[in-house]
Amino acid sequence: MMITRRGFAALVPGGVAATLAAPALAQADYPNRPIRMIVGFAAGGGTDLTARTMQPKLQQALGGTILIDNRPGAGGNLATEMTVRAAPDGYTLLMGTIAALAINPTIYRNLPFDPATDLTPISQSGSILNVLVVPADRPWRTVADLVAAAKARPDTITYGSSGVGGAGHLAGALLDQMAGIKTVHVPYRGGGPLMTDMVGGKIDYSFSTAPTAIPQIEAGKLRALAVPTLQRSPLMPDVPTVAETLPGYEVGNWYALVGPKGLPQPIVEKLNAAMRATLADSDVRAHLARHGVEPTPSSPDELARFIRDETAKWAPIVRASGANAD
Repeated sequence: MMITRRGFAALVPGGVAATLAAPALAQADYPNRPIRMIVGFAAGGGTDLTARTMQPKLQQALGGTILIDNRPGAGGNLATEMTVRAAPDGYTLLMGTIAALAINPTIYRNLPFDPATDLTPISQSGSILNVLVVPADRPWRTVADLVAAAKARPDTITYGSSGVGGAGHLAGALLDQMAGIKTVHVPYRGGGPLMTDMVGGKIDYSFSTAPTAIPQIEAGKLRALAVPTLQRSPLMPDVPTVAETLPGYEVGNWYALVGPKGLPQPIVEKLNAAMRATLADSDVRAHLARHGVEPTPSSPDELARFIRDETAKWAPIVRASGANAD
């Protein structure tokens, strides 16, 4: 005997039928109100730029509105905790970073959450190029020049980052470790504020994201010394790698979209499809490419494995470098 939806409703109490039907209807209607995408850094940095570049096409693919909510602090931990504590209904998402999703569990001793288990992976967003830059008035032209200066003046050369545990922080800590130098880390609340002080000459160097660094390099306010990838970047082919001076040196940087734990599978699938459509769009890809971001869409399972692998990869390096949040 076939039981229709109307017949099913007649067989169970009204309240129970409504309770069973509501989640399914809500998921089918998703999104029916604005989605908040939290960015754990101040406006103007690479994470913010990537989110805002994707925003229009992602809205179109989802058929809804996305609001970018910048919540800087604690290397992305404040934004991550807000996402962890949000209702798993698809209306609070996080543009996560290597810091928030893979590094902070090692660098912060008492995190109240575990990114690997307290979030729902949706899709990787992109990998982004970082650039080792110095203010134009500094005398250094190469990585070797910078290392020599740091060796001559231990604990005086400063390097800035967009926050504790981020790729910029790790890059500086790894440079210290591999070059045998001691520099001073100065964390900011995002790449935008960091770049303001870099251009103003208040910081000696930084590994800044390409979106924030390239305009200042082109304006002659900063000088690019190197990139932290093993191979030279097609975006900046004349800029050497740090590995050309310190063999084996490499620090990657990436972003990914995640939601609270328990996000319903239909919503995850819809968001993943929208991310794939957005990152396949030629205009989005061209805009991201100009800023050193390579789109890297993935399945939720692929992202979950990637986060686990990155956490395991960086934990011993972070410990050995001495980088910490204290």
